[in-house]
Amino acid sequence: MAAGKAFLLALLLLCGGPAGPASADDEGRGPVVETDRGAVRGREASGVRTFEGIPYAAPPTGPLRWRLPEPAARWDGVRDAGAPGARCVQLPAVGPGGPSGSEDCLFLNVTVPGPTAPYATAPYATAAQAGGAAGAGGQARPGGEGARPRPVMVWFHGGGFMNGAGDLYRPGRLASQGGAVIVTVNYRLGIFGLLGHPALGGAPDLALADQQAALRWVRANAARFGGDPGNVTVFGESAGGLSACLHLTSPASAGLFHRAIVQSGSCSLVVPPRSWLPTTGAYEPFVPEDRTVAAGLDAAARLGCGGPSPAGALECLRGLDAGALATPELMLRFSSVSYGTALLPTEPRRALERGEFHRVPVMQGSTHDEMRIFLGQTLAAYPVPDGRAYRSRLRDAFGAQAARVEAAYPVTAYATPATAFAAVLSDGSFVCPQLRDSRALARHVPSYDYRFDDRDAPNYTGLPDVTGLPYGASHGFELPSLFDTGLPLSAAQRALSERMIGYWTRFAAAGDPDAPGSAHRWPRSPAVLSLAPAPAGIRTVDASAEHHCALWDSVPPA
Repeated sequence: MAAGKAFLLALLLLCGGPAGPASADDEGRGPVVETDRGAVRGREASGVRTFEGIPYAAPPTGPLRWRLPEPAARWDGVRDAGAPGARCVQLPAVGPGGPSGSEDCLFLNVTVPGPTAPYATAPYATAAQAGGAAGAGGQARPGGEGARPRPVMVWFHGGGFMNGAGDLYRPGRLASQGGAVIVTVNYRLGIFGLLGHPALGGAPDLALADQQAALRWVRANAARFGGDPGNVTVFGESAGGLSACLHLTSPASAGLFHRAIVQSGSCSLVVPPRSWLPTTGAYEPFVPEDRTVAAGLDAAARLGCGGPSPAGALECLRGLDAGALATPELMLRFSSVSYGTALLPTEPRRALERGEFHRVPVMQGSTHDEMRIFLGQTLAAYPVPDGRAYRSRLRDAFGAQAARVEAAYPVTAYATPATAFAAVLSDGSFVCPQLRDSRALARHVPSYDYRFDDRDAPNYTGLPDVTGLPYGASHGFELPSLFDTGLPLSAAQRALSERMIGYWTRFAAAGDPDAPGSAHRWPRSPAVLSLAPAPAGIRTVDASAEHHCALWDSVPPA
């Protein structure tokens, strides 16, 4: 039981997000923006303006549970937008506890650069050089009257489609240093967002539908916040990266975005079976619709809602308390997005292979040691103490291919057997699938790849260190370089952070992360840019060779 809980914990960490301090201001004194549903009053501090807890869709509660998102109701007066809205129903990412959050959770948060912030197309300009109209109080576009529209970046959070929230990520530096308008989004999670059932017409992928509703809100309202609705970048990490992949391959996302950044969540991500524990199957973020519908029928029967009438079963399910649905088993069981549906007709990796994706520039990357944080949480229950155990784990995960994998990753080449196995999983599940996807993308659109290589990056998860398996540059460890986490960074790490914020926001502005005259040119795929602090620094690497991608391209997915 403890081992199963550890596995659930590891999967939940795909990836909850780095909390940081929120700004505050006296209610009634902040900037006011008129949205298409009504006016909102935000806050201003630290060179940015924030508008939090803005509803982008109606509450999906009662008869709207498991329905496509509907427009939010209009409101009179000025709505306070000084604090985030409720997070969607979820279980704790770490440790025991029951569900938290609310089904009334379809909110987003907007962070706007101050009027003197540089523009992303010239990230090295000083505030004086950047200029910009002085901000005025009252109802005004946050960029100042006549200000040039700024690129908009829409962040979809991680959490394995089971937990997380937009407000966990504080994008102040992306806005103030990078000059972009940043939007962070809540979307329905687990069984509330990814259930399938015949009464629903299959598996409607409501989590994806919510994100698309948020993008429609951005299209309607970006200009009111000083943003350019014709220059929207979707980006995210882990499940958020997978979400960016979904938008690339969903026909319904056409015209809603213009660039995509995929962080540690490529379209081809699959983790082989028994990687964490002997009892676990493969981790598949995308599954056929019929599998989800079958799981939904089974879940309904177990919940006492398995009558002969699909409509009656759905009515019964809608009558259940959220706590009866938000169990570890059900949230995990419905944490994969279904394909073969109206919103996602084709499995994403197949869509890339066939060229069936939106023609927008793409930037994507992985961390050097992706799987260490996950493997570390299960080592106590399922250790890898020696070469014999390592070979056993390889056989469990890769079957007949195990000998080939061991030849490429001899245990003697690594500090510990656990480190060797983590390298196998990182390369086979994250790095090489990403590079494979980039080759498919690069046949049609500008494509850029990175690898985050700061192996002393701060551990924002708060999880304790694991003997014999240092986390290094693990899954999500690039986030403190982009978001305001409050974690200390060394001088070299701060310099790297500034470079990364420049890369991300320049890409959002122009579809190219490079700055004119930059000393660190970022070539297009298949080249990979290593992002590391000095003394290693930023440089181009042959990631395909270093991570044995010729091997992984010939090993069938799990």
